[in-house]
Amino acid sequence: MTPSIPQPAFYIFKCQQSAPPGMPKPSCVKADDPESQQLFQHLAQTLMQKGIIPAVTPIQTGCLNRCQQGPVMLVEPGHTMYVGLTKEKIDRIIDEHIFGGNVVEEYVIPAEMWGAPIDPASIAR
Repeated sequence: MTPSIPQPAFYIFKCQQSAPPGMPKPSCVKADDPESQQLFQHLAQTLMQKGIIPAVTPIQTGCLNRCQQGPVMLVEPGHTMYVGLTKEKIDRIIDEHIFGGNVVEEYVIPAEMWGAPIDPASIAR
């Protein structure tokens, strides 16, 4: 029998969508904002430095449709959307949410911007 490979406890989806300079639509990675360009690398390196990559998988993703609140990332399980990210906020999310089990409420998307999930069957053609 093949030994099982443990699954991660968390998946962190970090939006890496960028818009060309001059585009009116906001994006999570901005050409004129070096920190926004470094957030995924900071997330992954911090998880590696803490030795928890096997338990927490960072994933680069495209648009998560919350551009006005960017940069954003989604933590699963829990379906927790964090907004307005900085390196310092990511560090606190790792310490308090990932290690401590407590959602960092002041960084969570406002409820009016993050309603209930859409049931695919309700919109299927």
